[in-house]
Amino acid sequence: MARYTGPKTKIARKFGQPIFGDDKSFEKKKYPPGQHGPNRRRGKKSEYAIQLAEKQKAKFTYGILERQFSNMFKEAAKSKGITGEVLLQLCESRLDNVVYRLGVSPTRAGARQLVSHKHITVNGEIVNIPSYRLKPGDVVGVRQKSKTLSVIEDSIKERKEYEWLLWNDEVKEGTFQTVPERIQIPEDIKEQLIVELYSK
Repeated sequence: MARYTGPKTKIARKFGQPIFGDDKSFEKKKYPPGQHGPNRRRGKKSEYAIQLAEKQKAKFTYGILERQFSNMFKEAAKSKGITGEVLLQLCESRLDNVVYRLGVSPTRAGARQLVSHKHITVNGEIVNIPSYRLKPGDVVGVRQKSKTLSVIEDSIKERKEYEWLLWNDEVKEGTFQTVPERIQIPEDIKEQLIVELYSK
């Protein structure tokens, strides 16, 4: 399956949450997509359907395809920590996600594109792999030639602060200080449902 490039509001309505960020269209239509809209009859979802929907929501939120996500789960399952929490921490440690969290891009899809097009550096070296795993202490910056791009400058003006990231606006670079704790990760994902799904 290729990466989803269709209407984001449709996906947000499917899960009943603006998983891609602020969405005016979603606010107008908070009911599921489809020709019957809010009046569509929906039976009670099975346990499997609920678990699958939670996994899909996590994949769409972080922009990760099934094989990558499955491999990350296997890695999380082998770790010493709580599997679900470690899975989200692995998602948060991806380069494209950190670029988004630092405010260099307003969306994760945009952050992935910046990384792929060689606008981002890690510890002074250009890295064009969105799934690159960052370690505590790594410094993520904007390449010198790209610092004046309007899309980056506009996004930085609206950036949010996160406890595990330290941003230096003068040189346009941020430090991945530590892997965030689950309580620090703002995403509304019930990771235990994903663990239960993969454990079947």
